[in-house]
Amino acid sequence: MALETLLLRVKSAISHSFDAVRHTSSTPAKPSRKSTNVGVLAFEIAGLMSKLLHLWQSLSDKNMIRLHNESINLEGVRKIVSNDDALLLGLACAELVENIRFLAKSVARISHKCNDANLRSFERLFNDFANSGRDPYNYVIGSKEMEAKNNKKLDRYVKLTAQLYREMDELNSLESSLRKALRSEEYDASLSKEQKVLDLQQKIVWQRQEIKYLKDRSLWNRSFETVTWILARSIFTILARTKVVFASATVHPSDQGTACRFVSGPLVRGTKPLGDFDQESSTIVKYDYSSGNEFFEANSKLLKPPATTLGAAALALHYANLIIVMEKMIKFPQMVGVDARDDLYTMLPSSVRSALRARLRGVGFSASDPVLAGEWREALGRILGWLSPLAHNMIKWQSERSFEQQNMVPKTNVMLLQTLFFANKDKTEAAITELLVGLNYICRFEREMTAKALFECNNSINGLINLQSSSDN
Repeated sequence: MALETLLLRVKSAISHSFDAVRHTSSTPAKPSRKSTNVGVLAFEIAGLMSKLLHLWQSLSDKNMIRLHNESINLEGVRKIVSNDDALLLGLACAELVENIRFLAKSVARISHKCNDANLRSFERLFNDFANSGRDPYNYVIGSKEMEAKNNKKLDRYVKLTAQLYREMDELNSLESSLRKALRSEEYDASLSKEQKVLDLQQKIVWQRQEIKYLKDRSLWNRSFETVTWILARSIFTILARTKVVFASATVHPSDQGTACRFVSGPLVRGTKPLGDFDQESSTIVKYDYSSGNEFFEANSKLLKPPATTLGAAALALHYANLIIVMEKMIKFPQMVGVDARDDLYTMLPSSVRSALRARLRGVGFSASDPVLAGEWREALGRILGWLSPLAHNMIKWQSERSFEQQNMVPKTNVMLLQTLFFANKDKTEAAITELLVGLNYICRFEREMTAKALFECNNSINGLINLQSSSDN
């Protein structure tokens, strides 16, 4: 009995031990989630990659030289925006940094779908890199690698994904045609309907095979980890490049918020020339955050227009349209009628109306001097020569950032400093008033010359009629 009792106890202990082992083995650590593909988000990501490519191209040596030699030296910019190179380059840098910030938010949304904890932390890592230059995961790559490998990969993905979109759209058209053919009641002895249906079905099969092939090669079947890694390397490198090329030009607002003046600020000069950007470039630039502002916040403040500008008065786009209307009228003054003049006058804000009335006070009703009219045309041409480009740039800049175009890659490199956004309000209104005064004179001159010509023509006709009547008598 004692032996049986002992055996029972041993058996019971062993059984409990195996139960514990089975229980432990049946509840293993939760495995990581299976990586998922981006699927239909491929089209949004392709658009994001296109913007990154465009942004990198805007930071090329060629475009930086153009910025220094042409963009900030536009006559209109110098006359009504600023003639301070440091200010203008700082505005250019701030706008590029703001574009980078906007794209980084899109990358951050995609990174949240990753399983990798480091990739999910993209937003924190990117902000930390912007503020301190720390890059613990070596996202920043050299410019040669960026050009030779990364950008080519981005471009290939963008093109393949765009082709996938077109082929999927074509498949929708074929399927729609097939549904219409099946609903059709056409039928004849040649069985044309059945043949048409068979042809469409075969085309659909081939089209689906093509789409499957493109899905495998494009972004559609890429994981969120793969896509986020490529995007992160690109945007980290673009920000590093921005810091290098603008190291000597970035600025921060002066103590007087209303003054159109900025001084050197968040970034200071690097130690390497423009062309020597490499993987260690992120350690070149030093930062000065004594004011306590973070990098993106400090640069965003630069884009807030001073109170003396059209941007602060929310008149930049309105004045751009006004200038373009006047440009057309000045080009064809003989076509300006009463209704057009009235419409133009209703577009004028009260400040411009007051200035115009003051300028026209005491002006005679006669406008028959061809020399004065010619001088006015030359003066208006000179004003429009520097003012019109800023107005047209304002329209381009705004249209590229409209809701309909927000997912499209900008077609131009127009920057905000090249528009009327930062233009001095008083100086712009003075130029517009001068255009209106000159337009008023040349329009009256054209009317008087036309009336005079008609009068002389009428007199000539009457003279001929009288002469003919007298000869008949």
